[in-house]
Formats: sequence, C-alpha cells, structure tokens
Amino acid sequence: MPEQSSSHEALIDHLGTGLVPVRRLLPPWLRTAGWLLAVLALAAGLLLHYGAAPMLRRWAATPDLAWAGIGAAITAICAAWAAFALGVPGRRAAWAWLPLPGALLWIGASGLGCLRTWIAPGTQLAGLHQTADCLLFIIGFSVPLSALLIVLLRRACPLRPVLTAVLVGLASAAASASLLEICHAYDSAATDLLTHALAVVVVVAVNAAMGGRLLSKA
Repeated sequence: MPEQSSSHEALIDHLGTGLVPVRRLLPPWLRTAGWLLAVLALAAGLLLHYGAAPMLRRWAATPDLAWAGIGAAITAICAAWAAFALGVPGRRAAWAWLPLPGALLWIGASGLGCLRTWIAPGTQLAGLHQTADCLLFIIGFSVPLSALLIVLLRRACPLRPVLTAVLVGLASAAASASLLEICHAYDSAATDLLTHALAVVVVVAVNAAMGGRLLSKA
C-alpha cells in the first residue's frame, strides 16, 4: 500500500507540473464594449470622410430613418452581448432573445420606407445601382466585424456554436447597417429595404455555416 500511495502522489505531482494557469475571461459586457470600439473606429472614419451634416439633414426630414438606425445599433449591441454571454458555461439559450426589441424597432421603422412616397413626397429614392452598393457595403463591413467577434469568442468555447454564430452575424450586419446611415444618401424605399434585408440574411447565413464550424473547433 505505501508503494501504491507513493506512485499516486508521484503521478499527481507529474500532472501538476504541466498545468498552466488559466486567464479568466472578461465579463460579456466588457468584451462587447471592446468589440464596439472597432465599430466606433469605423464610424469615426466614415464621419471624417462624409461628415455628419448629410445624415442629420436626412434624419430631420424623415425621422423614421433615424429610429431605424438607432434600432440597428441597439440590435448590434445586444446581439454581440448575447453571443459573448452564450460563451460562458451555464448561460441559458434564452440570451439569444436579447436583440429582439432592437430588431423590432429596426424592422418596424425601416418598414415605413415602403410608404416613403406617402410620408415624404419628393424625396430622392435609391435606384438599382445604389441598392447594390448598399448590399456590398453591409456585407463588406460585416466581414471584418464578424471575424473579430469569432476571434474573441473562440477562447470562450461556446457550447452552442451555431446559435452563437447566428448572433455574430446579426451583430455584424446590424452594426454595418447602422454605419451605412452615415453615408446613405438616399431615402429608403421598398427595393432598398429588401436589399438591406438580403444583406443581413446573407451575413447571418454565412456566419451560421462558417462561424459555427470555427467556434465548434475552439
């Protein structure tokens, strides 16, 4: 028995020598704030290039566009927060509902664009070329924002990788849509809104497919 006890102690000592202290993850809200710094940096660059005056004039003429932008920003913040929260073991899947209020505001205010010619007659509506530019803008800005979120989440090892990846896509697409307000020179119409919706669906779907695989291998 003494020999067996000493061998167990030796094994424990051997295993203990290879242990490396684990650095504790920051709270989800703080990691969300870190990601938002990247979004704010992009916003600052766009504001330096385009200025805030055109956006403010457009919002003053059609306040529903301002509410849509606010809804998109709230959706981005809440979706990113929910994604980081789901990366914490023991957190419930109900966190995925956190972006819902912001998304409802975003969708509801954007839906008024279908009535644009009634709400604000004579406004300049986006054509086919401009709506294509919106599609490329949202997808293009969503790529780096999604990549950054996935990098930040891989260390957390989410137990629901696909659901987390969907939230990553929603956060990135919503943030990109809110950034688009800075340089979007046209009032939203039905075609423009459908293009925005298509861009969001593409970003979320790609994240669910690729991001889910990346996060499951974390």
